[in-house]
Amino acid sequence: MAVLAQPKCDNLEELVTRLGNIPLSRVRLDPPPGSATEADVVAAEQKQNTLCELVDGVLVEKGMGYTESLLAGALIEILRRFVKPRKLGLVSAPDGMLRLFPGLIRIPDVAFASWDRFPDRKVPNSPAPAIVPDLVIEVLSESNTAAEMDRKRAEYFDAGVRLIWEVDPPPRIVRVFTPSGAVESLDASQTLDGGDVLPGFTLVLSELFAELDEQG
Repeated sequence: MAVLAQPKCDNLEELVTRLGNIPLSRVRLDPPPGSATEADVVAAEQKQNTLCELVDGVLVEKGMGYTESLLAGALIEILRRFVKPRKLGLVSAPDGMLRLFPGLIRIPDVAFASWDRFPDRKVPNSPAPAIVPDLVIEVLSESNTAAEMDRKRAEYFDAGVRLIWEVDPPPRIVRVFTPSGAVESLDASQTLDGGDVLPGFTLVLSELFAELDEQG
């Protein structure tokens, strides 16, 4: 089911509820909510060095912290070691803006897109290309709410994403979601695999979360 244009909100409470009850500090007022465009997303990144997603005409600042960036960086390195030698596609980082639908831009913390998903199987020049990844990874931040993530997953799957991993740092858990509605929760003692999206890929989660225990 495609994401459809939402009716206008009558007040701020309705808007924040629609966005997933996110903190008000992440809702940008310039441009006014409801009037933001894809060009505003690009301008915020290029001119203000601020990463924003575009949702229902609203610029929503991306929630990210140091712990989340460490795990995202580790996942990018691990995935690229698997993907690049096999020429499977591309792995994008936490600033990789993706246009899932007209007027909807999301910025997953990590994403893998197979070459078949790229026009002419080439790297796009657009700052926010219309590329739907096969795999999306979201590393949860304190400002991410359950309602926000529910909405994100629905949008990703509507767009054609095949697999979602949600990495939850404090409990050291990875939740695996598929379009069928199946959900698997793995703790740090278990091994994550790439399923049908990345056959043969495995990751011992204790090794991933060990990034948080590094000492000098």
